[in-house]
Amino acid sequence: MKTPFLLLGLGLTTLPVLAQQNDPEPEPMRPGMSEYWNPKPAVVTPGVTMEAPSDAIILFNGQNLDEWTTDKGTPAQWKVEGNVMTIDKSKGDILTKRKFNSFQLHIEWRIPKDIQGTSQARGNSGVYLQDMYEVQVLDSYENPTYVNGQAGSVYKQTPPLVNAMRKPGEWNVYDIIYTAPVFKEDGTYLYHPYVTVLHNGVLVQNHTEIQGTTEYIGFPKVKKHGAGPIRLQSHGDPSAPISFRNIWIREL
Repeated sequence: MKTPFLLLGLGLTTLPVLAQQNDPEPEPMRPGMSEYWNPKPAVVTPGVTMEAPSDAIILFNGQNLDEWTTDKGTPAQWKVEGNVMTIDKSKGDILTKRKFNSFQLHIEWRIPKDIQGTSQARGNSGVYLQDMYEVQVLDSYENPTYVNGQAGSVYKQTPPLVNAMRKPGEWNVYDIIYTAPVFKEDGTYLYHPYVTVLHNGVLVQNHTEIQGTTEYIGFPKVKKHGAGPIRLQSHGDPSAPISFRNIWIREL
């Protein structure tokens, strides 16, 4: 009389195995899987710029790129003219020679007046905090794109609270207050990194928790790190290159 129950038990133990054998392969990650387009941040009219305070480290004084280098450790070679530096897309990204933990960063950037292209192929660049976490730079003036990739976003993570973008040809300002992460011994976060961003004097990120690295394809990753440089991105989109000026930082 015990045999049917034994067979039933054996049959039940094989069902999960069969189900696992029939599971489909996970779909490969694509860029669009981590993008979303709504709800769109409201548009507001921005304010004015800021001068460097007395205790700031001047990262770009309008005269040279002495504070900057390349991935290979060679001198940065973007164009410098009229107190402005402009991306040279043939030269790649540039990084600060100095490394930072928590800081206040001021940086001004301008989209060319004659900019062409749409969505992410329109004035694309980025400010990387500790060379890990990107605050997006993009022409978001009447230029629809996925909202967690527009100007003022923590790229592919958190869209800005509002769209404070100026017209192409006018200067935009980021004031970024960044709190560096603290890691456990196993490499996971004890405390996440946080960022507050004012775009043209308007709050667009309010002590936002950064989930991990800002990936183009896929989702945030946690990578244990220490102090790191500020990276300015030379994006591969075909639009005209953007310019930067008046870059300073205060260590916190």
